[in-house]
Amino acid sequence: MLSTRRSKPISDCMRHSVFVIIPAYNEAANIETTLAATVHAVPADAVVVIDDGSHDDTSARARAFGARVVRHPFNLGYGVALQTGYKYAQRHGADWLVQLDADGQHDPGDIPRLLAPLQAGTADLALGSRFIQPSGYAMGAVRDVGRLVFQRLLQTLGGPYIADPTSGYQAMSARVIDFYCNDFFPVDYPDADMLLLLHRVGFRIVEVPVEMAPSLRGNSMHQGSAILYYIYKMVLSLLRSASMPRPAP
Repeated sequence: MLSTRRSKPISDCMRHSVFVIIPAYNEAANIETTLAATVHAVPADAVVVIDDGSHDDTSARARAFGARVVRHPFNLGYGVALQTGYKYAQRHGADWLVQLDADGQHDPGDIPRLLAPLQAGTADLALGSRFIQPSGYAMGAVRDVGRLVFQRLLQTLGGPYIADPTSGYQAMSARVIDFYCNDFFPVDYPDADMLLLLHRVGFRIVEVPVEMAPSLRGNSMHQGSAILYYIYKMVLSLLRSASMPRPAP
């Protein structure tokens, strides 16, 4: 269940611009619950829902909460939805950005904790982690094997140790936003491959313990045979990230 816990409302302490982006595809059943928790941490007009061509009334329900909505004319994929959010935030002068999922898995009450190392100047990207502290979160066996494969491969290829390399709950600085707006950003599932690229160009990555819950929609983006394909494709993406010319920060 989503909570409204927070260390301090962002609006009480920020001098800079914070955007929260929420990619969503056919999330009408869940978006209101997610937004209700999110607006306890940030003002509603700081929230941008990226409707990735939904066939339901995801956009209408998000607007009713006061969130900004950017809508794709048809479904383009999770990575494209994220990058649309990055470009929107970049265009509107964001200093920091938080991304979270629309399905209720990420607790918006952790937003201030994710932003804290960025605002303190000690990190460029903060990754919400389910595994650096015991949280009771349980993955399926195949997904947990995939996480460990990415964790080891990331280190083998010269990247940092990341306990939760598949976490999509992230906060980032304006420099990372700019970096993610480049053409090499994946169109489907950016995960450990982008962490490796960030590390290679010198961005500072930290993990922050967060709480996550099962998706409100009752399933994951990666399930069934799609999990094995995702693992296979991400391994290839990591190898590509390690071999491509070092991109400019």
